Amino acid sequence: MLIHKDSCKNRLGSILSKVRYIKTIFCNNVENSRMPFVLPLLMSLLLYSFSLISLAADQYSTPYFPSVKAPLASQSLLLDISNIGQDKLVAVGERGHIIISTDGVNWQQATVPVQTTLTNVFFYNEKLGWAVGHDTTILHSQDGGFTWQVQQYKPALEKPLLNIVFKSPLEGVAIGAYGLFFRTLDGGKTWVSEFHSEFLLPDDIEYLAELKQEDEEAYLDEASSILPHFNRLVLNGRTLYMVGEIGLIAKSNDFGKNWQIFDEIYQGSFFDMARTVKGNLLVVGLRGHVFRSLKNGPPWQQRQTNTTALINDIVLTNDDRIFLLANNGTLLESNDDGQSYRLRNQQDGKALIAGIWFKNQLIVVSDVGVKTISL
Repeated sequence: MLIHKDSCKNRLGSILSKVRYIKTIFCNNVENSRMPFVLPLLMSLLLYSFSLISLAADQYSTPYFPSVKAPLASQSLLLDISNIGQDKLVAVGERGHIIISTDGVNWQQATVPVQTTLTNVFFYNEKLGWAVGHDTTILHSQDGGFTWQVQQYKPALEKPLLNIVFKSPLEGVAIGAYGLFFRTLDGGKTWVSEFHSEFLLPDDIEYLAELKQEDEEAYLDEASSILPHFNRLVLNGRTLYMVGEIGLIAKSNDFGKNWQIFDEIYQGSFFDMARTVKGNLLVVGLRGHVFRSLKNGPPWQQRQTNTTALINDIVLTNDDRIFLLANNGTLLESNDDGQSYRLRNQQDGKALIAGIWFKNQLIVVSDVGVKTISL
């Protein structure tokens, strides 16, 4: 078992001071024969103090356990797949599984220090990679994905990170549920949380301002869950795009420090975005919704898909095809830069969660692991 610790000496010191104070009261009252009156109070205070000690230990010492090597890891729930350079793949998923392959068929399980479900993986080059997941976890690899180290682990937040991207070996951002947003300027040695109030609705801004005046604790609690889920980041040149819950589409020209929010085109969630070979934008989401925009944004045009399946991922090929991966084994293919699609449903009906075009094959991950799609 590994322990990731923050300092809790000050809090424990304060609690122990209260215990010593209780001891003084106890002794004085024994001498003054007032024991029957103070004993119930003393017992309550002691129990409260020890519960605080336990709480402090739980809050500041967060244990995690290494992922167990599993022969069938490549057939378990996997949530993302990406390339490492031109000749290697990496996939991540449940129980901290990270697997690596050079052919998409034979997989080697990496050494991972956590059993947390991992949701996304990103490699900046053939050596440097990061993965994120539940418990606000951020992992880092410096050897091409064979071994990983913990950079951040915050189970007390009870929120998952969903995506991560780096624009240099030092500068990266990670996003997740309820507006989670972390930034690093030193390759992940330190991660700083950011609250992006530009994504608040006008009513929410007014509500939070009033709440902060009345109850600081309630304000902090509400602010931690009032933003929409941030689902996906797409770095395209100097522009960083983000899509998420409640029809969120936004772009930033300073790597996420400030955001320009696009006009709403749909009230449901979006899960991926991509720029096509011809330079047009695609965004996909709930109930088979696909929108296409010429070049850099509005106006958006909704495209017909003939499905209501949730679309998880966009895969671009090197022969100008576009594949959309969706739930219920739904696969959509476009040969005209995303203007029209034909269904190529998979017989097993398993969700196609994420995919990659690798050595002229479509390789996807699902709740039954890695699959190569016959085309």
